[in-house]
Amino acid sequence: MQLYDRLYASSFSHKISHPFVHIMFGTRQTGKSTLIRSIIPPESLVFDFSNPSQRLQFATNPGRFIDMYRALPSSESPRFIFLDEVQSVPELFDAVQFLYDEEKRSAPDERRTRFILCGSSARRLRRTGTNLLPGRSILHHLYPLTSIEYQPFIPAGFPVETLYGSRSLVPIFKDEPRLVSPFPKRTLEDRMIYGELPAMAIPYAERGTNADPRRELLRSYVAAYIEEELHRETQIREWGPFLRFLSLAAYESGGIMNFAGIAKESGLSAPTVKAHYQLLEDMFLGFMVPAFSGSSRKTALSTPRFFFIDLGLRNAAAGLSLTPDTLLANPGPLFEQWVGIELYKRLSYLGDSQLSYFRTAGGAEVDFIIEQSGILYPIEVKWTENPTTKDARHLESFLQDHRDRTSHGYIVCRAPYPLAVSNTVTAIPWWLL
Repeated sequence: MQLYDRLYASSFSHKISHPFVHIMFGTRQTGKSTLIRSIIPPESLVFDFSNPSQRLQFATNPGRFIDMYRALPSSESPRFIFLDEVQSVPELFDAVQFLYDEEKRSAPDERRTRFILCGSSARRLRRTGTNLLPGRSILHHLYPLTSIEYQPFIPAGFPVETLYGSRSLVPIFKDEPRLVSPFPKRTLEDRMIYGELPAMAIPYAERGTNADPRRELLRSYVAAYIEEELHRETQIREWGPFLRFLSLAAYESGGIMNFAGIAKESGLSAPTVKAHYQLLEDMFLGFMVPAFSGSSRKTALSTPRFFFIDLGLRNAAAGLSLTPDTLLANPGPLFEQWVGIELYKRLSYLGDSQLSYFRTAGGAEVDFIIEQSGILYPIEVKWTENPTTKDARHLESFLQDHRDRTSHGYIVCRAPYPLAVSNTVTAIPWWLL
């Protein structure tokens, strides 16, 4: 099967050249292990703790890892040791710290071991108070695919030099790299239905089948991972109400959080609902977008919005039919979620920007606001091919209220080309975000 490039690969390859402990988190099936294995040397030591036999060896005796390490022959070049699904054996964090500190005292930086730890859950680590090696570690996150990781979706007749001269019309994204071997391009509708996990982007021919297995893969993911692993990783006793919460949280994804409403429908208390949302974040299945805090309007809302990290997982967890009919029934909110998730992933990789939203009790709203170095980039999302000044009215109002921090707004939509909606608002095609 072809190995496709990932946006984070270059950054990760550079960072692991430094002699620290490297910890990569991300939900299952985002390609963490594949990325790490493609970058570390072939002779690296790899331990996969999803394998019960390996897990049992070290869970019952974590000191065995230290003994194994000390028996390794000396090396003039840095050794790479990869511990996959390490959250299953949290005691190994202490063993890695011991070895890291011991080697730091005795070996030069260019020869020190690069420990790479990978996990799909921070829940057990947080619950057991696991030492995440502060001052010794660099944290990494890998997300489902972003638009950068696909072949560019360029309509016929579009001036290609515009795309390659500036990757995005939103300034903070303009210098993102182009990849040598990106995933095959997909339509917006396909990505909104099936999401952005790498398995959803692999052509059928590479699977050796002409049939589309993605519906079954997503349903199996929800059943085998979201439900079973959540059950194993947690101490949830009321499993039926939790599954109702999971379905409701998925269905309400992208909306302003309503703890009381979901508690009532799921049969859980509001504090329990809050704890379950935290659980989804710990498992890297979702994230919060806070309300914009820089507004002087007293009617501005302050409750965050919650998003599933991937629309395919969200759709499957909500029990929706994974067909175009599901999308076309109400495409606007789903498109808004798609844009929000895309912004969150891209900004997380950049690492120096914040994402929020703005809404007032009176109905004024801006779907997303990016803040970078004190500058605001307000963004509206519209499921339209023909944006008008009417679509820009909330943006224009926000620009007026915050003219000391922003001068331009953007509408992400399905227009075939970029359009100047007004002197201060530009409409951007979804593929040119």
